Formats: sequence, structure tokens, C-alpha cells
Amino acid sequence: MKARFAIVGGGIAGLTAAIGLRKLGYEPIIYERTPVLKGIGAGFGLAANAMHAFDLLGLRQGVEKIGHFLSSYAILDQKGRVIAAPDTAEIAKNFQQLNFAIHRADLHRFLIDQLPPETILLGKEALNLEQNKDGIVLHFADGQKVEAEYLLITDGVRSKLRQQLIPQSAPRYSGYTCWRAVIDNTDINLKEGSETWGALGRFGMTPLVNDKIYWYACINASENNPTYAAYKIADLQRHFRSYHTDIQTLLKNTQDEQLLWNDIIDIKPLDTLAYNRVLLLGDAGHATTPNMGQGACQAIEDAVVLMDELKTNPAIETVFQHVNERRLHRTRYITNTSWQIGKVAQWENRNLIAVRNFFMRNLPARFMQSKLQQLLSEDFMTINKRR
Repeated sequence: MKARFAIVGGGIAGLTAAIGLRKLGYEPIIYERTPVLKGIGAGFGLAANAMHAFDLLGLRQGVEKIGHFLSSYAILDQKGRVIAAPDTAEIAKNFQQLNFAIHRADLHRFLIDQLPPETILLGKEALNLEQNKDGIVLHFADGQKVEAEYLLITDGVRSKLRQQLIPQSAPRYSGYTCWRAVIDNTDINLKEGSETWGALGRFGMTPLVNDKIYWYACINASENNPTYAAYKIADLQRHFRSYHTDIQTLLKNTQDEQLLWNDIIDIKPLDTLAYNRVLLLGDAGHATTPNMGQGACQAIEDAVVLMDELKTNPAIETVFQHVNERRLHRTRYITNTSWQIGKVAQWENRNLIAVRNFFMRNLPARFMQSKLQQLLSEDFMTINKRR
């Protein structure tokens, strides 16, 4: 008899893991705390490594239909001049995949559609867990208890269950806060993605399908800053008024009600993702700042590596340990590198910015692409692979 998996969290990590498990004959149940399951947020990137993972799940073609192909992505200074333009297509050749931008809600709907409705139980907020030699007992806010043989924790960066297992794993604040929006692209006609680095913060933009644009703005701030919590479009227009005209155009075409705001957080890399019958996946196990565009990508990788290990090993606790060994170094590298990139990108000192921009413009292209090369040229399916 197949082991019974409970999955706490119905985000990208949980949905993708459930799809992978079902392809192997398991019947996992997802417990999601919200009464309605939908993608919260705006857009994000699906780099070639994530598309490779979707290919292994048999989902690539479906995802490509709802994603916008990204042929390039430049880093600009606040006047709109190119600082760096890494060749992501060349680097991604190892996976023979393309890079896409996608709306989170579109990807959520697509993944939900791959699962039978009875797979997902809504309004089920998991408060704590008990683990013994026979399995897991989950306690929910509605008073219900559920038993399972194995548990996947996929409920995000603020996971209560992770906090129970690892009390010192509270989210850490990056030092900058962020606004995001998805707006209409019909009149703007934005063709390429970019991120602008300046003394007053960063501003990124990328086209999406269905004539939409996803943009975001990051400003250094104290955590939970009430002034920035109250910001409207007019405030962002004033803040970024010295930045290039493309930014002004996007802000002019954004309504206050389209704004999403939150502080940027991650979790300090953990020592392990596996705890006997429990495995942490996605942001619950390795939340990262968005500076490398890899948060969702790593969650999708997690699911595929889990699926790969389950194909050849019936001992689930051993599988969890193998997944941990295959994922921990890679996710730690991404979390730490993304944290460092964010700090440099958010510099406010104009002298340091001038030096940074000079070196970024003048370093050899192969050096500039080394970080992306390490990320995208390494096949996550072969790392520590057991034959």
C-alpha cells in the first residue's frame, strides 16, 4: 500500500509536489488555510531551470502558453542606461529551455487544474504537529485532528509548523520594502524586461501575456514602516521622479487599488530540510529574497527531486534525507547570493553606486554571467544523484 502524504500549504510548492506524487500513484491531500485558493502577488520569473522541472512533470507546454517569453533582461541605471545585460538564453542552453515571466494567479490556476478537486481542502489552518514512530498528527484551528504517514510542509516563509520544528527560523527582514502591480500594456507596449538600480531604490518591469505588465519597486526602509504602508501611486511618482521615463509611464498608468505592498523577507539557510517523517519544501524550507528570480523556481525543483527519489526508493524517510542532501547546498547558495545581490543593488551612497556601475559595465561578459552560469548551467537533477 502506498504511503499517505499530507501537504500543508496550497502554494506553488504544495501544488507541484502533489502533482508529482499523483504521477507516481500516491494520493496526497493538501490542507490550505485560506478559504479560497488563489495566487497572492503579481508576476515572477520562471527561469530555464524551472521550465526544465516542469518538462519533467509533463507540464512545460501548458505553462509556456500562460507565460511570456523573456528574450532579455537588462539592469539599468536611473537614467535608463544599461549597466549589465547578461545573456540568459546562452546560459540556459544546458537545459534547452526558455525563460518566462508569468502571473502568479495564472500559474496557480493552471496547477490547480491538474489535480482532482478532492485533493485540496480549504479553510484548514494547521497550528501544530505531533510526530511519532507511526506517523504524524496535525492539529487544525477548527479543532480537527488529521493523521498521516508523512508530511510535506509547504506553507511559506511564515510557516507555523517550521517554527515549531525550528524555533530559531523566524523570517529575517532584508532592509527594503516593495510595491508591486500588474497593469495594462495595450498603450504602453513594453517589449523587454529590465531592472533599474539607483540611489533611491530599484524599479523592475516585465511584460506578461494578455497585454499585461508586471512592475515592482523596492525602497530601503525600517521594517513595517507605517509611512510606506500608506504610500499611494502619487507618493511613488514623487519618490522616483528623477528616474527614467519608462518608470514614469508605468506609474502614471497604475491605479492605487492595483498596488500590493509588503516588506521583503527570507529565512536564514537551515541546517536540514528533513525531520524523520517531515520534509520542508519551497519557501517553508528555503525562502529567498527575489533578487535572483528563483523563489518559485526552487520550489518546483524541490517537487521534481522528491518525485525522482520516490521512483527508486520505497523507504520514505530515506527519500526525505536524500532530497535534503540534493537540495540543501543549492538552495543555500541561492538564498545567500540573492541576499548579497539585494544589498548591493540597494546601495544609496552615490560614490559607491558610481564605482559599482563602472565595474559592472566594464567587467568581461563572462565574469558578469558567472553567477547565472552557476545557477543555470548546473543540472539540479544530477546533484548528489544516487545511481
